[in-house]
Amino acid sequence: MKKMKKIITAILSLLMFSACSTGVKDRLYIFDAGADSTFTVIGHQETGDGIIWITDTSDVHTPPVFQLMGHWDLSGYSHIKVVLVSGNATENINATFRMEGSGAKTEEGSLNTKISVRAGDTLEWLIPIAPSPEQPEILGSLKGLRATPFSIDGVTSTIDPTQVTKILISFDKWLKGTKLGLREVLAVQGKAVPTPSWFALSQRDFFPFIDQYGQFIHKDWPGKTKSDEDLRADLQKELDEMASIPASDDRSRYGGWLKGKKQEATGNFQVQKVDGKWWMVDPDGHLFWSNGVVRVTPSSAVTIIDDRENYFSSLPEAGSPYTAFYTTRDEFLYTYYRSWGVKTFDFSAANIRKKYGEGWRTAYRNMTFKRLKHWGMNTISAGSAKEIYREDRVPYCDRIELKTARIDGAPDRLNVIRDPFHLDFSKQFAEQLRDRKEELASTWCYGYFVDNKLVWGADHDLGRWVLKSSADQPAKKVFVSDLQHKYGVITALNVAWKSTYDSWEELLTSRAEPSEASLNDCADFSASLIDQYFKSVAEVMQQVAPGKLYLGCRYVTVNARVLEIAARYCDVLTFDLFWDSLSDFKLPQGVDKPVLIGEFHFGALDRGLFHPGLNQKGNQDERALAYEKYMYSALLNPFVVGTAWHQFSDQATTGRFDGENFQDGLTDVCDRVYPETIAKVREIGSKLYQIRTGHL
Repeated sequence: MKKMKKIITAILSLLMFSACSTGVKDRLYIFDAGADSTFTVIGHQETGDGIIWITDTSDVHTPPVFQLMGHWDLSGYSHIKVVLVSGNATENINATFRMEGSGAKTEEGSLNTKISVRAGDTLEWLIPIAPSPEQPEILGSLKGLRATPFSIDGVTSTIDPTQVTKILISFDKWLKGTKLGLREVLAVQGKAVPTPSWFALSQRDFFPFIDQYGQFIHKDWPGKTKSDEDLRADLQKELDEMASIPASDDRSRYGGWLKGKKQEATGNFQVQKVDGKWWMVDPDGHLFWSNGVVRVTPSSAVTIIDDRENYFSSLPEAGSPYTAFYTTRDEFLYTYYRSWGVKTFDFSAANIRKKYGEGWRTAYRNMTFKRLKHWGMNTISAGSAKEIYREDRVPYCDRIELKTARIDGAPDRLNVIRDPFHLDFSKQFAEQLRDRKEELASTWCYGYFVDNKLVWGADHDLGRWVLKSSADQPAKKVFVSDLQHKYGVITALNVAWKSTYDSWEELLTSRAEPSEASLNDCADFSASLIDQYFKSVAEVMQQVAPGKLYLGCRYVTVNARVLEIAARYCDVLTFDLFWDSLSDFKLPQGVDKPVLIGEFHFGALDRGLFHPGLNQKGNQDERALAYEKYMYSALLNPFVVGTAWHQFSDQATTGRFDGENFQDGLTDVCDRVYPETIAKVREIGSKLYQIRTGHL
C-alpha cells in the first residue's frame, strides 16, 4: 500500500512538471521532494529523507533560492501549502515565497509573502491565493509600509492564478551553514479568500486613504474614532471603569508582592532563587515579577510625510496648534528618522492633544501611570519616553547600544558585537553609562540591556569574521597572536589548516575566507571573544552602575555556547520570544539564571491596520486569549522573572521609519484601549503573584 502511494505521488508530481495544471480532488501537487522532479537551486543543495535542503554557503549577498518552472492553473484553489523544515538548531530563518506569471490586469504579475521558521521546526505554511486590486498600479505608488491595504494575511498579489509559470522559495542570507528544507508544495481548496471593497477602487477614489486621526479610511471597525467627541467620551468611559474596578492592594510601592516571603532589603533591585523559582526582589525586599510594557511614549505613531502627502486626507495647515506635531518626536527612534532627513507627522501625540487638551503631556503621563496600576503592570521597559519613566513612579530599565569599532570582517547587514579588545571599548561604554546620572541615582531604575538582538552565528562564525577583518582590527591581532603561541611557526598552522600562508604577517593582512580546516580554531577564538565582551561589559557595570542589573542583550537567536558564557557575567538573560507559549522554554543544560522576556506580542487585522506584527491571530478575541496563554506559561516557568509586551501603543498605519506598521499596541493610534486584550491584561495583572506561586 505504501509503495503504491509513493508511485501515485511520483506520477502526479511528474505530471505537474510536464506543463500540468489539472486539479485532483481538493489538492494539486506542484512539488514533492520524495519524487523525481525538475527544479533549480541557486546556492548549495543537499537531498535526504524526502527533503531538498537549500544551504547558505557564504557571506555574499545573493540569497539561496529554490525555483520551479512550469504552467499551473490554480484558479480552483484558495491556498498554496508549503512544508518547510528548519535545519538550524538555534537560528530562526526568514523565508520568502514568490509566484510569478501573467498578471490579472498587467502583462506580468506576482504573489509575494514572508514567514519566520522557528529554529528546528517543521512548518506547514498556508499561503492564501490573494486577490489582486482592480488597478494594480496603486500598489506601485505605495511606499514606506511593511504591509499595505492590499496585503491579505501578509500576501500581496497581482498575479492571474490561471497563468502561474514560476515558483521561488528563498531565505534571507544570514549565516554560513543556514539550511532550509523543502518537503512539498501543493495547491489546496479551502475557505475562499474574500476581496475587500477597496480592491475595486480607482486611484482617484482610493487616495487619500488615511483620515485626520491616522486611521484607514476605507474600512470601519468597532472602536474606530469618528470625531474628537469620540475621544473625549472614550476617556471618561475609561476613567469610570477604573473607578469601578479597584487596583490590587497587595503591592509594594515598587509593584512587588507585599504578601510574599520577605527578602533582604538592599536598596536596589536584585535577583534570587526562592523555593525553586527565580524572582526579582524590589529595593524594599519584596518579591517582584516584572509585568512590563515596551515603548511607553505619546509618539508611537510618527510617520513619514515626504513624497506621500496624497496618503493623508487632513494634515494641519500653517498656524494651526497641530503644526507642532510635525516636530514632536519619539526620542528613542529620532536618530533613525533624522538619518533619512524627512518630514514627519506624529498622529498619536496629535490625537492625545485632542483628547486631553492643552496640558496633554502632563495629563497623558498621569493617565499612563493610572493605567499601569489599574492593569497590574509594574514595569516600563526600554525604548520609552524619558519624560515618563524618569518620574520614578514605576520601575524601569533602559537600553544602551555600544558605539565602539565593530568587527569589520562581519557582513555589514549583521548586527554583531563590537570588538571588546579595542582600547576604547570599556572607556566609551563607561561614558555612555555616566551620561545617565539621573538613572544611576534612582532606585526605580533596575538595570540595562547592553546592545540589542545581536547575531552570534554558529560557534565558529565570529572567529571566521575576525580572520576576514583588516590587519588593524584589535581582535584579529589577538587571534593571530594566539595562533602563533599555539602553532609556533606558520608551517605548522598551514599543515593543520591546509593553507599556504608565507608568514604570520600574511595571515594578519589576508581578508580571504579561511579554510574549513580552520573552523575549530575559529570556534575557540569565538568563545574567547564572547567571554571578553561580556566580562568587559560586566566590569564596567560594576564600576559605574553598582546595584543595577546587567540584563544582557535581548537574544532573538542564540547558540548554547553564548548562553553558557553570558551566564557567567549577566545578572539576567533576556530573550525576545514571539512564541505562542513559554511552557517548553528552558536554558541549556548546566545554565541556571533568571530570564526576562524583552519583547512579545500578538496582533490581528480586524481593527484597521495592515500588519498584525510578529505573531498573527485571527481577531481581537483570539489575540486576548493568546496573551492569557503566554502570560500563564511565563508565570509558571521557573526561569522567567518577567515579560514586556511590545508595545504600549500601535505603530503608525503608514509605517514608522523602516515601514513597520504593526497592530501591536495595548492602545490604538487614538489612545483608545483594545478592550478584549486589556480585559486579560487586567485579569492576569490582578492575580500576578498568585499565579506565580500557585496560590489561586
